[in-house]
Amino acid sequence: MSRKNEYALVTGATSGIGYELAKQFASNGYDLVMVARNHDELKTRADEFKSFGINVITIAKNLFIEEDAYSLYSELKLNGISPSILVNDAGQGVYGKFQDTDLHREVDIVNLNIVSVLILTKMFLKDRLPKGSGKILNLASIASKAPGPWHSVYHGTKAFVLSWSEAIREELKDTGITVTALLPGPTDTDFFNKADMNESKILEDKDNLASPEEVAIDGFNALMNGDDKVVSGLKNKLTVAMSNIATDSMAAHRMGEMQKPVNEK
Repeated sequence: MSRKNEYALVTGATSGIGYELAKQFASNGYDLVMVARNHDELKTRADEFKSFGINVITIAKNLFIEEDAYSLYSELKLNGISPSILVNDAGQGVYGKFQDTDLHREVDIVNLNIVSVLILTKMFLKDRLPKGSGKILNLASIASKAPGPWHSVYHGTKAFVLSWSEAIREELKDTGITVTALLPGPTDTDFFNKADMNESKILEDKDNLASPEEVAIDGFNALMNGDDKVVSGLKNKLTVAMSNIATDSMAAHRMGEMQKPVNEK
């Protein structure tokens, strides 16, 4: 492994796909700026990744809060650090019918999944455009390709992330900065637990869940290639192909049947 002497900034870096992406960068010689909410988890992961012989900076931020997204970049600037790669991984969902779910929780999720991503990307671009190089990886999801009954706000946020990623990619095409969207399907992480989604039919067969490591490898390779997007896993490629040929109302019905609680008729 050769040291790159470049920093990758990864949000949601202590668990799931974010952790596996951070590991990909570390094992390929990139220094890391790891961002998550929990100080202790950050320290544990940082100690692990330092074994690759890289520098690791940990910054504890709560990206549900706008100010924390802004202050993250202020702290990097103060320390003279200009990450050449930004990975917007942190994201959450909330499960249930929209009429029943907690509005405050949903506003938090919009702030995390969309607002913090916009802020960090804007700050990254202001920093990197004069340098003429940089790479951005945004976590979309196959949820971005179909309306998602029982998980409507999450699907909506990921549709935004995908559409916006494709738009800014086009705007940036002559700047030396690439934008890649990663679209995993259901993955074996703590996501479903945090979303109170353990009763969903989508989890009936845990063997159907992708490994976060495989998803991270797909995302890392697509980012390095400068691809516009990557759907991780053959089964998910088929799901997206089906969504592309179905009407929105058909896709919504199919997704609703897949995601509804096990005990729903």
